[in-house]
Amino acid sequence: MKHITNSQSSNLAGLYTLSLRMVIGWTYFSAFWRRLILENKLIPDEKGYIGDKFNHFLPNALGIKPIIEYLVTHPDALQRSMMVFTIIEAIVGLFIILGLFTRLMSIGIFSLALGILLGSGWLGTTCLDEWQIGVLGVAGGFVLFLSGSGDYSLDNYLIQKNKTFTQTKWFQWLGSGKFPISQPKTFVLIGSLIIFGLTLYTNQYFHGGVWGTLHNKSVKPKLEISNISHNSSDLKFEVYRTEGADVYGSFLIGIHILDKNGTILKEIDHKELSKLSKQSIKNHYVAKVKPGKHSLVIPLGAKADININIDDILQKEEMHTLKLIDISGIEWLQAIQ
Repeated sequence: MKHITNSQSSNLAGLYTLSLRMVIGWTYFSAFWRRLILENKLIPDEKGYIGDKFNHFLPNALGIKPIIEYLVTHPDALQRSMMVFTIIEAIVGLFIILGLFTRLMSIGIFSLALGILLGSGWLGTTCLDEWQIGVLGVAGGFVLFLSGSGDYSLDNYLIQKNKTFTQTKWFQWLGSGKFPISQPKTFVLIGSLIIFGLTLYTNQYFHGGVWGTLHNKSVKPKLEISNISHNSSDLKFEVYRTEGADVYGSFLIGIHILDKNGTILKEIDHKELSKLSKQSIKNHYVAKVKPGKHSLVIPLGAKADININIDDILQKEEMHTLKLIDISGIEWLQAIQ
């Protein structure tokens, strides 16, 4: 019976993960390809800007919300971060496809996937898209770290050409070859249990997918109304969209100011909202609330202060409730203090 050495075994492990390596590599390299080669999505204020997509993650991100909020309130830092992030994705994805410094790049895959999971794992209108991408990326990165690359990789080419260099501990940790741990079974078990625990926790946190009631925050828009104030001529309030599909905005077609009996004291319809002046809207983040063709458009993650003229309300002391109406028929009410 033919004896299989440790080096042959590790080479076979890397060979068996070839398809995984190529698919995961392209998944991340394609982000660079889409954003800079097919289209330039790194230009602020242009359609498809990746910073707007990043802003969509903000309302329900897990653990990294302060980082996202800092970036979306500092547009220059956000653009630089998106450029650096895209370059890292390109390098990590390309090196994984080529099988060069595979274990080091697999740590990059693990980290990028973890960022996707924590930031956007709550998004996905049908199949929990972002959560699935995140957890599978984390698990895939861990597997590639364990296996390294086998045949059909630059790591293997280097191993064949320079055994003295590639048999060092540091190359085994950063590249491929024999896994440099004396008790890999324990390492694999602990790592796998941690990743499985992360999978169950995030599935429950974002979607209620383990027990209780399932929920999906990407289906219906939700607006939060706060900081209502007024003087003799203007009413000001803050609106923040925290749920709903990220691919289109909430379309606000009506704003009503009501008295305590529900009688409308002032009504702003979709035509007026579509012509709301820029001076009436103060956006907080890069995703902007702005007038659309037939409504006021509120993208996911957008937060803005809205000013409404109330000169035509004679008895301002009777103002009791502010009501916002979405094109879907959903209404949001907030008391005017």
